[in-house]
Amino acid sequence: MELQERIARRRSARQGGHVVVDRDPLSPVVHRPEPVGRGPVLEQLLDALEPVFDGELPPPVAVVGPPGSGTSAIVTALFDSLNDQFSGSTRSIGTTTRAGAAGPITWFGTVDGRRIESPFSFYRAVLSLISSEPVPESGIGTDELRTRLRDRLDRPDRRVIVAVDHHDEPETLDAGRARDLLSPVDAHVTIVPVGQHEPDGWDGTTVTVPAYRDHELVDVITDRASTGLAAGALDHDAVRDLAAWANGNAHDALAALFGAAVLASEADADRLERSHLETARADVPDTGVHVGRALALSETRQQVLLTLTELDAAERPIREIAAAIADRSSLTAGTVKRFLYELADRGVIDRVPLSTPDRGSGRQPSTVRPLFPTIAFRALAATSIPAADGNDSV
Repeated sequence: MELQERIARRRSARQGGHVVVDRDPLSPVVHRPEPVGRGPVLEQLLDALEPVFDGELPPPVAVVGPPGSGTSAIVTALFDSLNDQFSGSTRSIGTTTRAGAAGPITWFGTVDGRRIESPFSFYRAVLSLISSEPVPESGIGTDELRTRLRDRLDRPDRRVIVAVDHHDEPETLDAGRARDLLSPVDAHVTIVPVGQHEPDGWDGTTVTVPAYRDHELVDVITDRASTGLAAGALDHDAVRDLAAWANGNAHDALAALFGAAVLASEADADRLERSHLETARADVPDTGVHVGRALALSETRQQVLLTLTELDAAERPIREIAAAIADRSSLTAGTVKRFLYELADRGVIDRVPLSTPDRGSGRQPSTVRPLFPTIAFRALAATSIPAADGNDSV
């Protein structure tokens, strides 16, 4: 961020009297253009992609790291910068002339495996990376999109590097399936799986991203807070405590920071108090999942989760929870119950057995609890509801 912009933000914040200057930098689902403290990893990934600088297709490379280590942020930032550096555009690397002659063109882009529900949506996502023309959301079939992709890459000097993010999460697009779908153009494509683990049977290069160290996480939080919060809204001792609590997980640190900012705004406070931070930290499950997992669900399932977070469901069996959610929506209790079991299978919520002293020989009832930060989810869901593409199953 330019210095003048930083000054303008602070001046605006003081005049407006709001604790939050800009919510986006605080969000755990927003990536910064340059990840803080990840220079060595970026260099390793550039080494693995070195052939593109000679106009060649690089071999496959996996990017892996523990939760909250910034694998997605690193790949997104680097791919955006490569596109900008080589073409001044986020769509292509290379230059074209008025006569149409062109040097080698290589596109870089990321496909979010959480949001790919069909071959149609996958082909549409890849085409959107490499085409300046809008890609239809409906009205054509999967075969047509596959043909368009083949035509787009049907030149020996055209290539695309596709990062498949979150490939190893439950019910997401995995790297093997992405490779199969891209087999018609495999001579022009390199797959970059991004996640916590390498794909099964992986024999390519791997770049490992370590968990953040406490002082690195302090820098991450400070960078976000200095942009997103009013001056003096968060003291350095609180930043150090938050970094130590998060234990190397930037998602958890940012989810708690974001949650505390939401609570401070709702209380019309002029700073993030200890009570806001304590409540926000308690809202981040110890062995939870990224809030982006919940935000990548369909609108209907997000609405079910929103209602769940508003209920006092701790000691209520699933059938009662489903009925209560159905009463607040147009869904039937049976449909809600099915969604809850499905979301538990996906690892977005957790089924917890209830203690019933007199249950006899019947099945032990269970309740459900969110495995994602609920304060952040409630605040972000209203502006991050995705739509499903296509009808086929991946």
